[in-house]
Amino acid sequence: MTKTDVPNDGTQAIRRAASILKQIAKTPQTGSTLRELSEAMELSRSTTHRILKCLVSEKLVAQSDDAKRYSIGELAAELGLAVRGRKDVILTWRPAIEALARDTGATTYLMGRSGSESVCLDKAEGSSVIRVIPVEVGQRRPLGLGAGATAILAAMPEAECEATIAAIEPHLHRYGRATADDLRKAVADARASGVAESWGKVVEGVYGLGIAVPSDKGGMLALSIATHQSLATEENIQKWKRLLKAAASLQ
Repeated sequence: MTKTDVPNDGTQAIRRAASILKQIAKTPQTGSTLRELSEAMELSRSTTHRILKCLVSEKLVAQSDDAKRYSIGELAAELGLAVRGRKDVILTWRPAIEALARDTGATTYLMGRSGSESVCLDKAEGSSVIRVIPVEVGQRRPLGLGAGATAILAAMPEAECEATIAAIEPHLHRYGRATADDLRKAVADARASGVAESWGKVVEGVYGLGIAVPSDKGGMLALSIATHQSLATEENIQKWKRLLKAAASLQ
């Protein structure tokens, strides 16, 4: 039997490696352990370790000093620099997120869509005494988790939106307290008001607002802000919504 006759012709290993990289990118601050990756990928520890060993040797993944945690490696970051379209998108929207951070005092994000996930493309920290930074640049989450990710989900056609929720529902237990019905309600509210809201179901005590923004280069995008719930008074929320809508209309 030739290699082309074998169902597992190498593409399975590539898919597994790519999935492991995406899983590692969800925890940029702490990194991921072998056990966490094995459980998330539903693979044996030996298989997961074998793939990780190869990724480390190619510098796509890095190990902590004690060799217990894995994070995205230097080569992966270097390869990302070659993605011109995303770089142009980030440069285009950087003035807007910096202005939002300055005017709201909140941490501000540019979020993009990557399949059924959102990825943080850029961020700017605000001047608020109470700071929250629930997402790092490069970090990934399922769509619908967080205000920016919800805004992107709400901007999708209904059938695609529902298919995405169904796809990520089995994984929601790993991310706070949100359920599939919570996502559907958040999407409906975002479509009605034009702005998505998040009330601490992903990160305890964090309030977020997000709005989908147009892009002819980088796919679906959203601007969002995150701040402590104690600052989310009705007056502030209305002000932040006006600022978000104004920023989204500038491009």
